[in-house]
Amino acid sequence: MQHVRRRLIVTTAGFGGLLLAALVGAPLLGSTSISLSRVFERSIPFADNSDAQIFFVARLPRVLAAALVGGSLAMAGTVFQALLRNPLATPDTLGVSSGAALGAMLAIAFHFDFAIAGFSSVSLSSLLGSLGALAIVYMLSTARRRGLSTTVLLLAGVTMTAFFSALILFVQYLTNFADTFRTVRWLMGMLDVGSYTPLIGALPLIAIAFGLVATLPRPLDLISLGADAAAARGVDVQRAERLALVSASLATGAAVSISGPIAFVGLVVPHIVRLIVGSDHRLVLPASALLGASFLIGCDLIARTMFAPIELPVGIVTAIIGGPFFLWLLVRRT
Repeated sequence: MQHVRRRLIVTTAGFGGLLLAALVGAPLLGSTSISLSRVFERSIPFADNSDAQIFFVARLPRVLAAALVGGSLAMAGTVFQALLRNPLATPDTLGVSSGAALGAMLAIAFHFDFAIAGFSSVSLSSLLGSLGALAIVYMLSTARRRGLSTTVLLLAGVTMTAFFSALILFVQYLTNFADTFRTVRWLMGMLDVGSYTPLIGALPLIAIAFGLVATLPRPLDLISLGADAAAARGVDVQRAERLALVSASLATGAAVSISGPIAFVGLVVPHIVRLIVGSDHRLVLPASALLGASFLIGCDLIARTMFAPIELPVGIVTAIIGGPFFLWLLVRRT
């Protein structure tokens, strides 16, 4: 226990230091150079301080959004891989991201224009879509047996993903050119966040998800070995599976409501972490959240600086990085 605690401190300090460096450094970098001393210069009114405006209005909300989204998706990917006992499982596997995307598409196509508790109509519809997808998949996986069937859960998730993707294409076909362009950009995964409001709105949901996951390291370690093995060691498998499913899906839905679907973060980051710290979820879960936040901040920095002043959707950058990694992972495991 002492050894694990020491490793946890070292792991958290290492990945936490990396995240802190990303949070401090990323807002200072971009197509326009700014001075950190001028950003915090009190003698200059904020309205006249262009460096402070760039830092606090244009860049810092975006960096914080990347940290929240990246950490949530990486944590969700770790949980799904343990829950489904599938190293290639991601937050997209159970249809939660597709359900969120469908909700956003409907909000854009029907021109919903409202805001509730910090969520815009698109973000709120996205969140509701993700929760609806979770409810459908969960009901399908528990319809004919007591408890959760991970096999049926996986198959239902893949089926619902395909179904939601077809509905998304159908909605795009019915919309006009301007709405289609807007939906396509949203589906690419964007972190074009211009205020702190959507982050504050999503933060309670993400906090609840992380709070639930904090109770799951030992159950996830044992569930990874099989439900029977976990039950034999005193784990309430049904309760643990429900908590894992709800927490990971809630984190995914909240993340997608901020940025749109961003692929590969939930696949790449957990495997990198396991290569570094091993498979103990007491280490893997916090390390994945911290590295996921740093990873997406870095990807977003590339997206907004590589072809400046043009900004790429961050989902393109993560796909370019994650695609080859996914293929390498397939080759490595076969």
